[in-house]
Order: sequence, then C-alpha cells, then structure tokens
Amino acid sequence: MSGYAGLRARVSAEVRAAVHGGDLQLERYDRPLGDPGLLGIRPGDPAWRVHSSATGMLTGGFAALMLQSLHPLAMAGVAQFSDFRTDPLGRLSRTARFVSTTTFGSAPAARESIALVRRIHARVHGTAPDGRPYRADDPELLTWVHTAEVYSFLRGHQVFAAGRSRLGAAECDAYFAQVAPIAEALGACGVPHSAGEAVRYLSAMRPRLRATPAALESVRFLRGFGRNPRERLVVRGLMNGSVGLLPGWARAELGIRRPAAVRALADRPYGLAVGRLLEWGIGPSEIQAAARRRISAAARGRTEGGR
Repeated sequence: MSGYAGLRARVSAEVRAAVHGGDLQLERYDRPLGDPGLLGIRPGDPAWRVHSSATGMLTGGFAALMLQSLHPLAMAGVAQFSDFRTDPLGRLSRTARFVSTTTFGSAPAARESIALVRRIHARVHGTAPDGRPYRADDPELLTWVHTAEVYSFLRGHQVFAAGRSRLGAAECDAYFAQVAPIAEALGACGVPHSAGEAVRYLSAMRPRLRATPAALESVRFLRGFGRNPRERLVVRGLMNGSVGLLPGWARAELGIRRPAAVRALADRPYGLAVGRLLEWGIGPSEIQAAARRRISAAARGRTEGGR
C-alpha cells in the first residue's frame, strides 16, 4: 500500500473507531428494501444534507455539547451519570449512531434506537447541586437537549459546508420540521419546527441557563481531550471552530474569550482544514450509500409496477 493510500486508510480507521465505534452496522441502513425510514427523508432533503456534512456535524456536535451544558439540570445528569470523562469516545459514538440511525436508517432500526434511549433516560434521575430534582425523560429537558443539538448541527453545516450545499431560509425551516419527530418520539414537548421558533426558544431559555462548575469542567475537558498529540491537535482544531458556532451570550457565559477576528481568520480556516482532512480520510459514506440503496428500491418498485 502506498504512503498516500496508507495515510487515508489510517485516517479512515481512526475516525470510524472514534465516531462509530468501529462497526458501521450497515444492516441498520440497507434493509428492508423499500423502507423509507422513520423520517421519510431522501437524498437532497435538508435533514439529509445537514447530517451528511462531516465537518458541520463534528463542529456542530462540539458546539451542541457546550451549549447543552449551560442547562444546570441537563449538566447535572451528564456529570452524575455519563462516563464522558472515562470514555468520551464511547459517548461520541453512541450519539453519532443514534443520529445516523434515526436519519438514514430503516424505520424499524430508528424505532429500536429511540426505544433504547427512552429506557436509558428512564433510569437517569437525581438531584442537581442546587437542590432541584431532575429526570432525563422530563419533556422540557428533552426539548432543550434536542433544540441545542439541532441548532448547532445546522450552524455547523451553514458555516463549514461547501457554498452550494448551504441551506436557504425555507430549507432551514424544513430542517427543523424534519428532525422534530425524533425529539417528539423521545417524549419532548413544544419542539421548534422552524428556525424562527428555535431562535425564540433559545432566547426564552436564556434566564434559566448558566455555567455551573460542572459545565466549565466539561468544556475544559473537551478542549484538552486526545489520546495522543495528533488526536489532541484535531480535537483542538474542531473545538476552536465550534466556538464560533455558539451564540455570543453562550460564549460569554462559558468564559470563552476568542475575538471575532481570531474566530474568523484562524479558528474557522483551521477547523475547516481539519474537517476536510477527515472527510478525505473517510471517503464516501458507506452508511449513506446503504440508505440510498434501501430507499431507491421503493422508487424502482413504483416504476416497475406502473409499466
């Protein structure tokens, strides 16, 4: 194997292990033939485009973790129950698999993933450091986690995707509407179905948000994470890029002071370069290819049936 091919194979293996736990589980995506998936989205739809943008999803994912941490009850659950300190890649791969399965997977696979998360949420409950009780299956808390996540995913796509792939205003509204059923299936209530609703929701939530010691610790952990110098360099590049995706008030609350010029002239180009390197290493998505084959079987069936 040439040095070029060897490097690409090494990058692909490392990214697959970190994001998907090594096993893509393609049976979730390529069968049953003709199944439209739980969301019924197709290649080219806003949710497909946003969730297939590797750089946007990675930077958006880091931004989502930082934004979500500002809810004291959500952060209490993470601090008391999550293994992000000892197994951060495990948490990343579980989240990535859930998003991939509910977006690109078959309807049965998506329902299975949702049911698993609901069972886990039912066991996560306790008391936050401020004395308030919390439950991971609280509908309002689920709405917060979902909205912070998809808002960040969309921001990541809009900032880091290639120019022609960026969504217009109507497509941004469609994105929120397309992904809302997943949060509702998990038990969320009042889920935003448009970009305007998402912005208004985040604005209404601001008085309830603050950076607890656990939130600040989680951000420090993320910014310094890496099992080796190469991985730390990649994570730092993506994290710096993700900082610019946060609302200004969220950066201020988390004590992140990166001037606008630094974010625009250093963080964004570096994050984009790191993301493009990872995309090159990953190559064409096997998950999306499998989903296309499954979905296209329905179209072939309709065509053949109409002859």
